Amino acid sequence: MRDRIAEALKDAMKLQDKRRVSTLRLIQTAIKDRDIANRGVGKDPVSDEEIMQILTKMVKQREESARAFEEGNRLELADQEREEIAIIREFLPKPLAEEDVKRACAQVIDEVGADGLRDMGRCMTVLKQKFPGRMDFGKASGIVKGLLQ
Repeated sequence: MRDRIAEALKDAMKLQDKRRVSTLRLIQTAIKDRDIANRGVGKDPVSDEEIMQILTKMVKQREESARAFEEGNRLELADQEREEIAIIREFLPKPLAEEDVKRACAQVIDEVGADGLRDMGRCMTVLKQKFPGRMDFGKASGIVKGLLQ
């Protein structure tokens, strides 16, 4: 994952794509910050799975910023945030379609043997392990809750 990001940064620099260069540098900085934090507590450098979590968080932050800019009638800044979201999403796995999310939730409920809302936490844990970065777990939580009721 790190290599893909570094290679994309080199390509963007060759093409002199300023938005892409700055976004990729932000990604690398976020990864390095997490590496430094891990080193401080004796952990290994971040894994590809942790990098996906970092990227997912960056996308969420930019979505919130874009909404705030739109509400403040700053459309050019909202567009910049959306461009950054598109660049970051290139490194994330393709998200599951809504039907696939529903199917996965039902499958996990069967696997876990869940029979009530008290088993919701176990179901969500399994979903997060199986589909990191591939589904919106807020929506999945609602689906699981609906299926367990």
